[in-house]
Amino acid sequence: MAVPATPPDRAGLVVIQPLKRKHCTECRRGPMPMLVLEGGAPRCLVCADLGHLVLLPRGDTALTRRSREESTLSAVVVRFNRRKSRYERQGVLVEEDALARAEERCLADAEARRRRRARDARRRAAQDVRFSEAFAAEIQRLFPGCPAERARAIAGHASARGSGRVGRSAAGRALSEAAVTSAVVASVRHVDTPYDLLLMGGVPRYEARRRIAAGVESVLRAWREPAAEAG
Repeated sequence: MAVPATPPDRAGLVVIQPLKRKHCTECRRGPMPMLVLEGGAPRCLVCADLGHLVLLPRGDTALTRRSREESTLSAVVVRFNRRKSRYERQGVLVEEDALARAEERCLADAEARRRRRARDARRRAAQDVRFSEAFAAEIQRLFPGCPAERARAIAGHASARGSGRVGRSAAGRALSEAAVTSAVVASVRHVDTPYDLLLMGGVPRYEARRRIAAGVESVLRAWREPAAEAG
């Protein structure tokens, strides 16, 4: 497909980054990194009264939009893509002061987003603390013999955000008895039995669990005893 004589002008003023060396038909300067076609003749930006504009490369949509809003005069910069047989945007030319104002607006938005993220983080942290406390309370309801400090440690470990552990599951969030018990069992297995040592020694997981099952049940039974007495 032949290269069109002019690029599309739907965006208003259009400036071209030429593929070939071009000289301005008015001042004869060149080769020009950018040019404007006037009546089919290439002119440099100075002769086209656009020499005071600065190039903002494509890539930042918000900054581009705001720069054009702030700039009294602007132009779209395009370059012809031979492989695709079409002009493609490379950026915009805007007034330097307008670009500075647009950057300030974007920075203000970035600061607002940072503050919002900080607020959201504090809110999530408070939610996590409340949930961990509720999880620990449920542990002590089901296992009243479990030391309070241990219950808090189990709850904090099981409910850590992003961990994928049982406390973050739907059942865990609902404080179901099965989920809470599962978290307690996992803690006892790793803390109160030689389970980890067996795994490090090459014992298969299911065999290691079989060997320490009695020890796990002994701890659980001891932690349940006060509840049985109270009943």
